[in-house]
Order: sequence, then C-alpha cells, then structure tokens
Amino acid sequence: MKHIPRKRFGQHFLTDQGIIEGIVQAIAPRAGQAVVEIGPGLAALTQPLVERLGHLTVIELDRDLAQQLRAHPQLTVVESDVLKVDFRQLAFTAGNAGKVRVVGNLPYNISTPILFHLLDAVDVIEDQHFMLQKEVIDRMVAAPSTSDYGRLSVMLQWRYAMENVLFVPPQSFDPPPRVDSAVVRMVPHAHPAALDVKLLSQLVQVAFSQRRKLLRHTLGQWLTARGFPGAFDVQRRAEEVPVAEYVALAQQVAAVAM
Repeated sequence: MKHIPRKRFGQHFLTDQGIIEGIVQAIAPRAGQAVVEIGPGLAALTQPLVERLGHLTVIELDRDLAQQLRAHPQLTVVESDVLKVDFRQLAFTAGNAGKVRVVGNLPYNISTPILFHLLDAVDVIEDQHFMLQKEVIDRMVAAPSTSDYGRLSVMLQWRYAMENVLFVPPQSFDPPPRVDSAVVRMVPHAHPAALDVKLLSQLVQVAFSQRRKLLRHTLGQWLTARGFPGAFDVQRRAEEVPVAEYVALAQQVAAVAM
C-alpha cells in the first residue's frame, strides 16, 4: 500500500540513490554501533544503515509508518514525537549505557526545536548527521561578521564542531520540497566550556533582538540592569562578536550573580 506523504508531519521522502549513498558514506556506520534514526519514513536511509549496523533504533511519529517498520526484525521502533523522547534513556538502552550516534532527515518545520532538544542530551551523543533545509545549515555553521551568523550559530557552535558535508537538491525527494537541502555533521566538543546554557541563551537572544543596532542598545542595557561591572565592547553589532566572547561573557555574568 502506497504511503501518501502527510503535510502536517512535514514529510518529504528521500528517493535519490546517489544522495542516499553519499549520506551513508558521510555517516560511516560500523557493525555494532548504537545508532538512532529520527524520522525513518519509508526506510530509504534506514535499510542501508541497518545492513551495515546489524541493528538500528528508529523514532517515527506516523502510526502507519511505525507499523510497517515494526515488521523489520533488526529495528527497534519508538513511536513518538521526537521532542518527547528521552535521549539519555535511549542511550542507556540502545548504547549499553554508552553513547549513541543520531542521524535523520529532520522535519523542516520543527528542525530547530529538535536541535535544541538534542542539545539537552549532548553528553550522551557521539555525533549527529542530519539532513536539513540548507538555509538552516548555513546559519548553523556561519562565521561571525556574516549575514547568516546569529543566535543559532552561537548556541550550537559553543557545543559542536559542525560542517556542511553534502548538498541535496529538491528533486532528490518525493514530493520535492520548495527549498534546497543539505547534510550537516555535528560532533560535540570533547571539553566544552562550563556554563549556564539558559543564561547563554538569554544573553544571545537579547544581543540579536535588534541585530542592526549596536549592542549598547540591547545587550549593554541588559548588562547594566544586571549590575555587571566587567568590561565588554558594546560598540559592535551582535554579528561581530565571536562565539568564544559570548561564552566568556555568560561565564562572567554568572560569576557576578553568585
């Protein structure tokens, strides 16, 4: 029975065999590794992965697709909204109390919430390979002083080394999306800076709230309201500040508040 893609789930099924092989090569799965796939859909990527791994855990929200996937003896199917999945628990079971690798063609309508949900469990994740809207990946990997550099860049780069590894055109899917896609590799930093993630998020959100204005109008006022006595150059725009400076500022603000 042919599955009709559901708009509410943001379903676009990958059909290009050359692209599928390119993604598998980028992931480089090895037998016995604990891997979790988000949104397996019609198993285009699932099948070549499980052939190399021997076993694969998949997270699928669509009830009909989950039922089809359960017929595969080498798959553990988690039928759930990925935003409700406890990846720490999943790592404990799938990864034998170790770490998991996470892959998937993420639904573009909720890709950013998924990335932040995984950030909460980053300490149990070995690496991530995701297909996303190319525009989103451009923002994720953007360097300072570029138009793509923003809150998403800072919030992910402080915790991951990331690279755009593959371009995926619309015609690689059925139905074709209206945007270009790409595949990103995300490897958690081995020794990340210790900080209050919620504080960094708030600080960065304030900084980029009016990105065309100098930071003295936004972040400068926020720091003054908090009684921050340190030195920080607010005569710049938010996009001119490197990730390391935002991280250092978050640490200093936290220290003052203690």
